[in-house]
Amino acid sequence: MDCEEIKVPEEFSDISPYNDEDFPKEMALLIKEPGFEHAVRYVMPNVDYDTFCQQLLKIKNKHDFQLQIMLPFLKRLVNETTNGVTASGTENINDDVHNVYISNHRDIVLDASFMNLCLTLHGKPTTEIAIGNNLLIYHWIDSLVRLNKSFIVKRDTSKRHALEAAQHLSAYIHFAITQKHQSVWIAQREGRAKDSDDRTQESLIKMLALAGNTDIVNSIRQINLMPVSISYEFDPNDYLKAKEFLLKKKDPDFKKSQHDDLLSMETGLLQNKGRAHFHFCPCINDQLDSIPANCDKNEAARFICNITDKAIHSNYYIYKNNYIAYDVVNNCTTFAHEYSDEDKAMFIGYIDSQLDKIDMPTTDDDRAYLKHMMLVMYANPLTNQLIAKGVAN
Repeated sequence: MDCEEIKVPEEFSDISPYNDEDFPKEMALLIKEPGFEHAVRYVMPNVDYDTFCQQLLKIKNKHDFQLQIMLPFLKRLVNETTNGVTASGTENINDDVHNVYISNHRDIVLDASFMNLCLTLHGKPTTEIAIGNNLLIYHWIDSLVRLNKSFIVKRDTSKRHALEAAQHLSAYIHFAITQKHQSVWIAQREGRAKDSDDRTQESLIKMLALAGNTDIVNSIRQINLMPVSISYEFDPNDYLKAKEFLLKKKDPDFKKSQHDDLLSMETGLLQNKGRAHFHFCPCINDQLDSIPANCDKNEAARFICNITDKAIHSNYYIYKNNYIAYDVVNNCTTFAHEYSDEDKAMFIGYIDSQLDKIDMPTTDDDRAYLKHMMLVMYANPLTNQLIAKGVAN
């Protein structure tokens, strides 16, 4: 983990991580927040909060905060809620190049956190993290994430101000890469892909290119886009995602509440995820040369999305759950050699136990739909990998 050396200009102060010179003041304010104390006691039930606060007050910068507080916490989380977090492709990371890591999005909190843990354990510097302001439900959450090297994506702007916000965000990301010499992480789309059918949003690629002062391809080249493929064996939020599908099916105008977001964060953070794997794909700059020079902006954005998606899809780690779900959804036995009857029975039992957690009245048809959607979630990574590798259409 590397120390930040270049101070962020005032123009980015509304979205950037705190400068290190402001760290002690902001931390002193944070520990006085009742909500922060409640959260700390919730995730660390045996904590001596006063002693913990004294430890926090001795920390002077974001680098030391990550090293002394976040790293031990994440290691404990790995031990308590996973069967191991692993990484591959780290040889694709050039220590002299700063990247925009762009990944599929499964878990609100842990995608970037576990990725940074993998980087740290492989001797690589951590990234800054893009986080939507819709998740900053309380002021203390905003403070905490900015103390932990996060920058803010404003998602509550009016249509009139949306372009201005996108330009501002793009300018900060380009500043972080080219002047601050700091890699960043951003999800390939706004929000999680609830059905695990991961697709990069063209609007995201266009946003990233806004500040490059050149055509879209060369603007993307400036920030060294590096896809990361994330694979969880189990998704603790799978039943909550299925429930959301059902609610939207019944009411297309359904919107999640802040309580729903908090529950998703808590569930993803503290419940079992099985194994988790992160693959760092090569930077796509060399592949950008294949984009025809006469492409317009929309066509070029689609090319960049397809390059990114193919990298992510090709490099999922496929678990037995994915093989089982694929065969069940497609009513086939194509991958029956990858699992036993006992494996299949255990996974279907897991699906049923997750469905039992859904706290709303459901009919038999509702439950069948929920079960199908959960199976689709686990099947889609394999489905997309087969297509990416040319094995299926």
